[in-house]
Amino acid sequence: MKPPIGRDTVLCMSLAGRPGNFGTRFHNRLYELLDLDYVYKAFTTTDLPAAIGGVRALGVRGCAVSMPFKEAVIPLLDDIEPSAAAIDAVNTIVNDGGRLTGANTDYLAVRRLVEQAGIAPQTPFVLRGSGGMAKAVAAALRGLGFAHGHIVARNAVTGPALAAACGYAWQSELAGLAAPFLLNATPLGMTGPEARALAFPEAMIAACDVACDVVAMPPETPFLARARARGKKLISGSEIIVLQALEQFVRYTGVRPSAAQVQEAAAFARSTG
Repeated sequence: MKPPIGRDTVLCMSLAGRPGNFGTRFHNRLYELLDLDYVYKAFTTTDLPAAIGGVRALGVRGCAVSMPFKEAVIPLLDDIEPSAAAIDAVNTIVNDGGRLTGANTDYLAVRRLVEQAGIAPQTPFVLRGSGGMAKAVAAALRGLGFAHGHIVARNAVTGPALAAACGYAWQSELAGLAAPFLLNATPLGMTGPEARALAFPEAMIAACDVACDVVAMPPETPFLARARARGKKLISGSEIIVLQALEQFVRYTGVRPSAAQVQEAAAFARSTG
């Protein structure tokens, strides 16, 4: 049985512009299943330096980092792992006695899922987005040997910079593009104001073979729904979020749950009960 919260309970947390419930429910469910004296809570902030100072000063063991803090948090840390250094984006902070180290488990999750999908590195792709998550996706593709890709982003600074860093082409718009592998790393289709937005036009979806969307909520975005209806292979944000959260959990606790425990925690996190 999980111990009751007390003075020795270890605190983990997340920081996001728009906090969700998945991470909180996923981590806390695994603590229950494994009888760990931990608790996890989601937060937002308008003062990132103060928030990270609190992580350090209060001994918060682990802190997940989501949009829009993945890049801004880096100067506030003591060290970053290669996965984060390569793309200048952190989604995971581990606190070892006041020393804060950043990592990027998004990168690890995307890389593993693309490998599992069996997509050949020769496959051309179009990746939409140039933020922190797009960096993780582009770096994962580069690490797997994908050489023929377009980054599509309206931001005339971050878009070309990401493309140049990974050796890909850049366009500000989708016009004239088509590829067997389409990836969305923008908020298009995310629960909220852009829930009905389609990340790629129908013609591009019809012409692709594999559709990947990093948006985790809802589990099936309009983009993935259209791709599924056409019989395309899918990589979903709900898969990515489970794998990246699992790697965070292992870093925070030193414990790797069984596949069955991860599946149960993920189902619990997605439920509304």
